[in-house]
Amino acid sequence: MRMLRGPSEATLIRPGSALFTAARVLPFVAVVAVVAIELSPAHFLYTGPFLTPAPALAALTMGPAGTATVAVVTALASCTTATYNQAWGSQQVYANLSALLLVSLASLATSAARARRERELAHVRRIAQVSQDVVLRPVPGRLEGARAAGVYLAAEAGARIGGDLYEVLSTPYGIRVIVGDVRGKGLPAVRTTAAVLGAFREAAHYEAELADVMTRCEAALRREICRAEELVEAPGPHDPAEQFVTAVLAQVPAEPVVELVSRGHPPPLLLSGAETRPLEAAVPLPPLGLAEFLGSAPTHAETYPFGPGDRLLLYTDGVVEARDPARNFFELNAHLARLDDSPPQQLLERLRTALLQHVRGRLEDDAAMVVVERDAYTAPARAAP
Repeated sequence: MRMLRGPSEATLIRPGSALFTAARVLPFVAVVAVVAIELSPAHFLYTGPFLTPAPALAALTMGPAGTATVAVVTALASCTTATYNQAWGSQQVYANLSALLLVSLASLATSAARARRERELAHVRRIAQVSQDVVLRPVPGRLEGARAAGVYLAAEAGARIGGDLYEVLSTPYGIRVIVGDVRGKGLPAVRTTAAVLGAFREAAHYEAELADVMTRCEAALRREICRAEELVEAPGPHDPAEQFVTAVLAQVPAEPVVELVSRGHPPPLLLSGAETRPLEAAVPLPPLGLAEFLGSAPTHAETYPFGPGDRLLLYTDGVVEARDPARNFFELNAHLARLDDSPPQQLLERLRTALLQHVRGRLEDDAAMVVVERDAYTAPARAAP
């Protein structure tokens, strides 16, 4: 699933990169080289074409002030060499100065436009970051009786909000977690993400049964789909079967168990000691939004042992479907076997590094991961309201 994207950075020379540094230094190197040639016995060489592009090169990495400085330095260098070589009056000198003037004016305009675009881009990024923090809140590192961590990997640099969703809450019924993946991209995916997360955040505190929380999420998704159809956001037919969300809910109560309800989502992984085991649903259910393919709503969650020190990893398909240049899938279980003793945050950071190395830094799909680790002691039970 793709995220809502800001203006593309692919065409920009990024500050701090070797290309950025070279582009910033090159205009001055050209000026020094031309002056050195013109003041040497080799002044018979025609160096005018080497000075003219200098302001244009400066406009790539400098603001209007820096571009103007390069233009002035270049003009002074051209005048100095013309005076030293007594070349005033020749057509070449005036042609070079005229070309330099035109290029300088165009470069100043380009630099000013680029600076304005960068300010607008920075403003968009700030808005996107605020939106991300509202839709996808940071996972609390410490919960009653457990530790947790979460990570979101965007498929493209500059991505902020998207179709992968997660939330970890401490509720009267224990720790409740949702991880999901919205089909689609752009603003519709963001709206769907917000609708499902909003329903989960509300229902998780009031619904005693985990299956009922999932039902509330389904209802919120159906309302959002109906709203989108009424707005007719895009031309052409709308197929409700193409608007769905895969999701898994997990509940970690005071008892040494974990309860799961999955709707078409990859199975969570239970890390217990040196063992890694997928918690497959006994009865596979379709994703949210495809209720017509659901015979009856699940009435209860499936329960698995989850003792002190055990960890639960929930993830989206962007993790296990990530491919390297040779089209080999990311071996999640193999990497987990090497990270068995890592705490949640370190575990996810190392998985993140391994995943990016596997795909050579180019994810084809967004990816999210959440880890919940039960403390080595058992927290006292709390009475449900």
